[in-house]
Amino acid sequence: MPAVLVSLILALTLLGSAGMALAAEARVAFVNINFIMERSPQAEAALSALEKEFSPRDAELVAERDALRQMQERLERDADVMGAEQRAELERNFRNRSREFKRAQDMFSEDLNVRRNEELGRLQRLVQNVILEIAQQERYDLVLTERNVLFASERINITDKVLERLRQQGQGGR
Repeated sequence: MPAVLVSLILALTLLGSAGMALAAEARVAFVNINFIMERSPQAEAALSALEKEFSPRDAELVAERDALRQMQERLERDADVMGAEQRAELERNFRNRSREFKRAQDMFSEDLNVRRNEELGRLQRLVQNVILEIAQQERYDLVLTERNVLFASERINITDKVLERLRQQGQGGR
């Protein structure tokens, strides 16, 4: 029985050292995707496009919010000097506009989130394709991201390469 145990330990030791030898030959790279998603020209362009697309609606909502605030102030200030019908009409108008405002805000938020997610998905696919392209060109065996790495040395960090490739693509060069 001790001979079997010794053989098993010897086999595990040999397998372990063979695995370490294979790992020493493997090319490993690290990419900080969050850094790329924040700093790439494509991310800046997507943010700018969203801002341009949604700023008119946002301005309308701000204007309506200010108008509702003024209406509420008028109700609070002048309620005692208004006639009952006039006050009831102003309160009804305020409630209706407040309801419409809330609905418009909700629609705005939903539309913005949908578009933001579309842009984010498109950017994530682009970044992933660039990472795969670099990994294949430079023959990396493994590429890790910040989601599953506690530490990565600058020696294996290809984040700047990916960002540079994205900048080249953003300028029309490829």
